[in-house]
Amino acid sequence: MPTDAVVRDQTVIAWLTAAEAAVSDRADYLTQLDAAIGDGDHGINMTRGFAAVGKALAGQGDQIPPGRALILAGKTLVSTVGGASGPLWGSALRAAGRSLGDAESFDGEQLADALDAALNAVVDLGAAAPGDKTMVDALGPATEALRARLSNGGSLAEAVDAAAEAAEQGALATVPMQARKGRASYLGERSIGHQDPGATSAALIVRALQQAVAAEG
Repeated sequence: MPTDAVVRDQTVIAWLTAAEAAVSDRADYLTQLDAAIGDGDHGINMTRGFAAVGKALAGQGDQIPPGRALILAGKTLVSTVGGASGPLWGSALRAAGRSLGDAESFDGEQLADALDAALNAVVDLGAAAPGDKTMVDALGPATEALRARLSNGGSLAEAVDAAAEAAEQGALATVPMQARKGRASYLGERSIGHQDPGATSAALIVRALQQAVAAEG
């Protein structure tokens, strides 16, 4: 096993648990962002979805490989999250899980491949590009930063921290953008000046990954 490997029971489940806590803690904020340019239910939907993920994973015991855990999480989000977020995050996590396969552990490069697969799934399903004011504007910079730090010899912890920072900056960068996808696009220029809720929750989820990896020590 690579010396910088991620072990499922210490990291992937911890990531999804931390994501559940993050979206729950920031549910009101996510809802406020969504109320400005969307349906106003993003925080509620994401909280419900990740709570369901936590329950689904709790019923699996401690033998589920990381890839299968992500696939289960993705399927659960599709069935419990309303709006676009359920299908998008469901597709993302299932693609990441399929990338990891049935291996019991994975290293930084394999994590980068999995997150690239997640991003590609979102792009394919949502037909979104960078600058469209969507979750892609957070996930894209995150995947790029992760792979760049690994390529420069950084540790997994350093790479995931760089990814989280890039995702947060990406979410902030959506404020001056005009939405070109989703319900926010109906507002045209009125969408300018508001941070995208999907990019914001994506940044929370990437930061949750960083926290899970950091907890590994």
